[in-house]
Amino acid sequence: MSATAPFDRTLIDRRRLRALERGTKGADFLLSHVAAELAERLSLVQRRFAIGVDLAGHTGALGALVRAGGQVEHLVRIERDAGLLGADEEAVVADEEALPLGAESVDLVLSLLSLHLTNDTPGVLVQIRRALRGDGLFLAALLGGETLNELRASLLQAEAEIAGGASPRVAPFADLREAGALLQRAGFALPVIDQDRLTVRYGSMFELMRDLRDMGMGNMLHARSRVPATRALFFRAAQIYAERFADADGRLRATFDVVYLSGWKPHESQQKPLKPGSATHSLAEALKPRS
Repeated sequence: MSATAPFDRTLIDRRRLRALERGTKGADFLLSHVAAELAERLSLVQRRFAIGVDLAGHTGALGALVRAGGQVEHLVRIERDAGLLGADEEAVVADEEALPLGAESVDLVLSLLSLHLTNDTPGVLVQIRRALRGDGLFLAALLGGETLNELRASLLQAEAEIAGGASPRVAPFADLREAGALLQRAGFALPVIDQDRLTVRYGSMFELMRDLRDMGMGNMLHARSRVPATRALFFRAAQIYAERFADADGRLRATFDVVYLSGWKPHESQQKPLKPGSATHSLAEALKPRS
């Protein structure tokens, strides 16, 4: 494992498994919302896909919706741990950072809230593009932007006050521009990137942290402190959260920015931009006022 790798992916696996086994009612609200959105976006593509991949969706929610839609003939789920696959027959145990897919072997790759937790996201995107057949589709959602900025700021301020320094407790997230650049660098054609902000309200910071635990989204950074946090730290962070991020009714805001990405494997049939100098009318002529 590289010393610079930000995420402890073995810990991510354990937390996702515990969350799935715990099955807390309502804790999957974020995954369910984003899975439904991805399925809806896929349904707008007027095409059927012979072989698709549900890459590290970790609950099967997206795969179930896509299969029900009947748009994909065979949908293969890929997870790092067999425990996340259940009894699914079209499934492979593998790491999304080392895809077990041959070149030009699939028509569709879907990714639900996992790419932001890979240590080599550019490498994963290159592998996905390589695995897609010409004119194949990549469609993904990841957390980005200002996700959990309120929790991050509150914990940092509380730890700085109490300990005189701070360790990372909330993962960093890419902004919209960075996510788009990754897609273009990986060589996808016709890239589209947009963002949806979800604001969830809680009675206290501890309710938010309980939800994050039940979603398997606790701190999974390699650089996290191994010293157990004190109760004083969390109580002070909860006070700061309530002071800085409460609405008029006293409930606290928690931001989740979902970045949606789509891109196509380049193919000669796709629309291409005009070559420089091929325009039949000049810009100056177009801007002339009409008589």
